[in-house]
Amino acid sequence: MAFALLLSAMLCGVLLSSAPARAAELLMFEQDGCPFCRKFDEEIAPDYPKSRIGQIAPLRRVNIFEDRRGGIEGLMPAVFTPTFVLIGDDGQEIGRLEGYPGQKWFYPEVEALMEGRELPAGGAPDRTATPVER
Repeated sequence: MAFALLLSAMLCGVLLSSAPARAAELLMFEQDGCPFCRKFDEEIAPDYPKSRIGQIAPLRRVNIFEDRRGGIEGLMPAVFTPTFVLIGDDGQEIGRLEGYPGQKWFYPEVEALMEGRELPAGGAPDRTATPVER
């Protein structure tokens, strides 16, 4: 009986350690004057905290001129605004969206990142992003 419990505990530990990281937050790299950031603010931001995804991965905004890595060492720097980076509970990047795909595609694309799958063919046709300018 003790052996079975020990074996179960070891197996459980192996399964948990190999499980993919869960989302902890969604970083949004933005800059003043970005029209696509403004569009996101109009279409998505008001309801994001109440959405299923917003409950799992709260939005944290980062001014791209202040920090291109969102305070996360080793994160590939953001280049365009908006750039959305899904961060796991282990502090590692799960995936990113460069540009705002519009209201129709934002949630499906973030869902795809969360599930670790490729975006479906025919996904967001035109992502819109603003290059960072000084």
